[in-house]
Amino acid sequence: MVVDPAVEAEQIEKLKAWRAARDGKAVKEAIAALESAAKEGRNIMDSSIVCARAGITTGEWGGALRRIFGEYRAPTGVAQAAAQRDGAGLDAVRASVEAVSGRLGRRIKFLVGKPGLDGHSNGAEQIAVRARDVGMDVVYEGIRLTPAQIVRAALDEAVHVVGLSILSGSHVPLVKDVMERMRKEGLGDVPVVVGGIIPPEDERTLKAFGVAAVYTPKDFLLNDIMADIVRLVDGTAKAA
Repeated sequence: MVVDPAVEAEQIEKLKAWRAARDGKAVKEAIAALESAAKEGRNIMDSSIVCARAGITTGEWGGALRRIFGEYRAPTGVAQAAAQRDGAGLDAVRASVEAVSGRLGRRIKFLVGKPGLDGHSNGAEQIAVRARDVGMDVVYEGIRLTPAQIVRAALDEAVHVVGLSILSGSHVPLVKDVMERMRKEGLGDVPVVVGGIIPPEDERTLKAFGVAAVYTPKDFLLNDIMADIVRLVDGTAKAA
């Protein structure tokens, strides 16, 4: 699946036209009433209906409630997942993680991020859990992150490698955004790997952005992926 950028642009223009045609005063009053009900702990159904009738979008409605309640991040299931103690190839990868971590002076730190609206977390969590099991420090904060949130986490956590999991079809614009933000933050030397349903022509595009490796459903051997990631980090360390 490949998303046509023209579809997004068309929808954005429709949204702008929709907002421009609304009664601005009614919109402000409806949002204010919604926020007031949320702050006071009242039932928000009545004010939500007023919002709908005023033409407020679900994004604006959700944004108003986030300003009051914050944003819930569901548990990822990574920390609670059972550890893989043995298995073919696992010990060899663990040994390489230890060796490269020793050269780095600290344990390899791997950020797994899911940008965009993709809600399919199974693949990302399998990667995160296996990275943990081979001895890496893993940063994984769940689904539906923005590129800005992912890059901020990479910077704050001082990670050695970033893995992006995208199954929404929006891999080209999302990865481009992440790569551009990483370079602006001085993280251009941190290798980025991408996994998802990615056509060969898009794989070439992602690598042109600077992506170090692309994994698709044919790449299902987790230990092999872990070994690749360790080699990427080791190569970066030697270059530095």
